[in-house]
Amino acid sequence: MMEEMIWEYLENRDMNALKAMLADSEEMEILYAFHKLNSEEQVIVFRLLSKDHALWIFEELDTDMQHNLLRSFTDDKVIELVNELAPDDRVRLLDELPASVAKKLINALSPEERSSTNLLMGYSPGTAGRIMTTEFISLKGDLTVEQALEKISAQAEEKETVYTLFVTNDSKKLEGVLTLKGLLIARGMSGTTIGKTDGSTRIGDIMSKNAIRVHTDTEQEEVAHILQELDLLAIPVVDKEDRLVGIVTIDDAVDILEEEVTDEIFDQAGLADITKSETNRSEVLISGGLRDIWKVRLPFLVITLAAGMLAAFVIEGFEEALEAIIAVAFFIPLIMDMGGNVGTQSSTVFARGVVLGHIDIKTFHKHFFKEIGIGFSLGVLVGTASGILATFLNVFLWEGSPMLGLAVGLALVVTMTLASLLGFLVPYMLIKLKVDQAAGSAPIITSIKDIAGLLIYFAFVRIFLGYLL
Repeated sequence: MMEEMIWEYLENRDMNALKAMLADSEEMEILYAFHKLNSEEQVIVFRLLSKDHALWIFEELDTDMQHNLLRSFTDDKVIELVNELAPDDRVRLLDELPASVAKKLINALSPEERSSTNLLMGYSPGTAGRIMTTEFISLKGDLTVEQALEKISAQAEEKETVYTLFVTNDSKKLEGVLTLKGLLIARGMSGTTIGKTDGSTRIGDIMSKNAIRVHTDTEQEEVAHILQELDLLAIPVVDKEDRLVGIVTIDDAVDILEEEVTDEIFDQAGLADITKSETNRSEVLISGGLRDIWKVRLPFLVITLAAGMLAAFVIEGFEEALEAIIAVAFFIPLIMDMGGNVGTQSSTVFARGVVLGHIDIKTFHKHFFKEIGIGFSLGVLVGTASGILATFLNVFLWEGSPMLGLAVGLALVVTMTLASLLGFLVPYMLIKLKVDQAAGSAPIITSIKDIAGLLIYFAFVRIFLGYLL
């Protein structure tokens, strides 16, 4: 795997070899490996890429990863990179940047790139005008096939796509569309029964005059669905006067459809705001300063510390029971650990279900009661096995009462049921209170479960073994 080779070169600090390997690698291979690296490794690798590779990789990254890279560059490097981006990709990035930063970058662009960027940013977000690119090839209908191919060859490197070509008149109004494949076929045909269709043929004679088009104010989701349903590589975007102002390509449509599906999942689950807040908190915990991380994590650890002290007082309160029957102390770790494991499993299931949209916050009670049932069933299975084992050990090895096994088994049933309840309830309540559930769930669950688990265990011990104390 390429990422493993990158890690090896980085570990050995062999940057020359790493740069040579990247130069000889395919862009898709680099991009796949890039997503496996942490933020620091990504910065190093990106700086070692050739200009062409770096630009291609950057355009394919999501905006969060782009922001992380930009923060590591000098102003000159950022301006150079943004200036090289395709207009639609540049606008997507600028939309996510703070207004002051975006304005600074726009002012630093070359006049031509600034003009195309300002053009796109003049349209409403979420419309075809905002996501279109102005880097396309337009031809005049009176050009011959050979002249059209020469123009395409001269401009191909600067344009986003050359496979779909658009024909306009002198007023830039869209008249038709044709494909590069159609041009090449037309040049190769001569003297057939079809007629004279050689290199001197005018493209106005071979173009399709019924070009599917969208307007600048068409919703981006509608544009994406048209591209998908009609299997188009690109679709022209026209203004109110039917003038061709840009195109939307299939790669943009794929991104839009992915975002649409994700948004629908989160909206249906009532998670749109949750996703945004969780993303912000994740950035703080991963990329924030030490003080910011302390503010999020330390309060919950203080809660755990206080709960640990309370648990010690609970144990002290049952000192007589522990002195009378030493075997009681033997099973304390079992009660606490099994409860902790179930609580962790439940909170993990809840967090993953929420993120993937499998758990609907609006119908939380259904998932909640189901998880309680699961916790109870697990408690019965584990409690029965543990109770039998505890009875065997206490009766045959320690010559004690078989009732200890009953106390252990029932304590596990109740504690594991409680832990599964807390595993869903605590993160749900933290989300409702707009508190970081990732940092807070485990400490709070552990604190409540430890104290409650001990009280439950000692209560059963006193009920079933009280006559021996």
